[in-house]
Amino acid sequence: MKNPPLQFSPPLTLAIVFLIILETLPSCLCDRHADCSVEFICGNTRASFPFWGNGRPYGCGVPELELRCANGITSIRFNNINYRVLQLNQGTRILNIAREDFMNGFCQPNFVNTTLDPRLFEYLPGYTNLTFVYGCLTSTPSFIPFPPPFNCNVNGLPNGLVLPGAAGLGLCNSSVYVPVSASWAVLAISRLENDLKKGFEVRWKINNTECDNCINSKGACGYDLIWNQPTCYCRGQSSGSTACSSSSEIPDAKPGSKSKRVSVGVGAGVAGAVLVGILLGGWCLVIMRRRRSKAPQMEIKDMPEPSPSSKDSPTTTTNFSQSTFSYPSSKSDIEKGSSYFGVQVFSYNELRKATDNFDSSKELGDGGFGTVYLGKLTDGRVVAVKRLYEGNMKRAEQFINEVQILANLRHKNLVTLYGCTPRRSQELLLVYEYIPNGTVADHLHGRRADSRLLTWPLRLNIAIETADALAYLHASDVVHRDVKTNNILLDNKYSVKVADFGLSRLFPNDVSHVSTAPQGTPGYVDPEYYQCYQLTNKSDVYSFGVVLIELISSLEAVDTKRTREDINLANMAISRIQNHAVNELVDPYLGFEKDFAIKRMVTAVAELAFLCLQQERIMRPTMEEVLRALKRIEKEYLGSGKAKVVDIRKDDVGLLNHVPIPHSPDSVVQDKWVSSSTTSDSF
Repeated sequence: MKNPPLQFSPPLTLAIVFLIILETLPSCLCDRHADCSVEFICGNTRASFPFWGNGRPYGCGVPELELRCANGITSIRFNNINYRVLQLNQGTRILNIAREDFMNGFCQPNFVNTTLDPRLFEYLPGYTNLTFVYGCLTSTPSFIPFPPPFNCNVNGLPNGLVLPGAAGLGLCNSSVYVPVSASWAVLAISRLENDLKKGFEVRWKINNTECDNCINSKGACGYDLIWNQPTCYCRGQSSGSTACSSSSEIPDAKPGSKSKRVSVGVGAGVAGAVLVGILLGGWCLVIMRRRRSKAPQMEIKDMPEPSPSSKDSPTTTTNFSQSTFSYPSSKSDIEKGSSYFGVQVFSYNELRKATDNFDSSKELGDGGFGTVYLGKLTDGRVVAVKRLYEGNMKRAEQFINEVQILANLRHKNLVTLYGCTPRRSQELLLVYEYIPNGTVADHLHGRRADSRLLTWPLRLNIAIETADALAYLHASDVVHRDVKTNNILLDNKYSVKVADFGLSRLFPNDVSHVSTAPQGTPGYVDPEYYQCYQLTNKSDVYSFGVVLIELISSLEAVDTKRTREDINLANMAISRIQNHAVNELVDPYLGFEKDFAIKRMVTAVAELAFLCLQQERIMRPTMEEVLRALKRIEKEYLGSGKAKVVDIRKDDVGLLNHVPIPHSPDSVVQDKWVSSSTTSDSF
């Protein structure tokens, strides 16, 4: 009998056809060449790289160098202060700017010193700092020979003074220093007002040599937000390195046809993308309806019986549409032996004694699959014992899943599985190393948050170590599927241990996604996974983006006490970052406004999180790219030295529930060691 021909459903066929067609069209999403070829134009000001803004999109310049245009006047913003751009010279890289709050006199300034990023700018010679002090208790002190005071009422005190240098005066309420021309001979108020309007000059440090090479190769200069460095966008390509190859050059059309060609290309790309989106949405709907019409799922009625363990991984057969496992069955001495999938087997009675008969005072936390207890083995090891709920129909699958995955993984930032009970045990128990310092969630917005031990260098290190662990999982064909701060444990040295692999899935490298029911914790779940039931390693990247925002803000992933628009932290972060209001997101304790290096680091991490939180998974970086970007940020600003860890009092290191937990009825994510908000309706 002949095999029936391979058939594709109509939605799938159409989707494939249109994807192939789209591949040949100029894409307005991935090819930045046309966008970054556009100059910023406002009044008499024309600018290109390293600037962006006003039709020249984000990604075409250094993030901090956004130019704005209003009524033909160009401005730029640094440290929440607006500066008017008086002149911009691309050839000499000189920028002439003046503080807008001093354009109309001295009396209504923002009390913020004039400080520019020394990594981006250098002040030109010929300027000096003057300090304007406000709200002085007395008139001009006798030791100041000049100038006459000026009148500005600050907190009921009318006197104001101008002092040379960048130093305040203890007798006064507020002070601001501003660079002015050093050519003045007589310091008079009228002269000062004119000098302030003329502003001061700085030279930007970003060298244009690479950009010139890019332009000479018919490319357009842009900025790589992941690698934090200039890049070259080439026509017909997403990006180059420093110059475009000759193969990317496309002959120009006849004069006057450029805008028409771009419009047609962009229109075709957008129309095609919309059409494909509709088709793919229909395809997802068909898959969901077919899934619902399938016969009831098979239940795991008995534990699988693996062959005796060895150092090699057991042979597995995986059905990726339902995520159920089958293993070779053979009668062995598992019950009497000492290993199961390569991990130690403990008797139920041994673990019952280790936890004092599962005493409630030993409880560390609970979650969607079981309760975790503190225990002490006969060999003296202190352990965490997870006791799976008997009423959970998926407990057998979760047990197998966690043992199988953790038994074959070894990484310094993954929690170690010591062992488990046998398959026919009275109860299903898992034994882990005990991590005494709680979770990252505890320290950010839980019971330990008031101690404020997590400085920014420690938070950055937590991000790096977590990214390292997740990159290792992805390289091992494993998707965690429940990345969140409640599943990131900290030891006494504040090193990371990623935990809870009950929802994790093996992910073969020869497939693009795994079809499975959306699972995870509200606020962390990849929206594309939730909508189309397609799990990829980019789902972990999205969840990690939420973790990065938590590290920056110390806010919970979901909190109904916030305004409707900000209940979901990911949405809140995207809104703030897009509106250039990262400062509204940052935990004030981090010193964002006081320490320039921290401000740069936090901003860079926020931009990286923004990429991780993109709605379409194809726009997100890989976990390996995220790890490299974080290490680059650490190296650039912290150097090779590691952050020093604050000593913790012994009283602070103990059982997690020795301290009362301040639960909020409005909070969705719990402060437990294992969050109970994890959905457990696993396929």
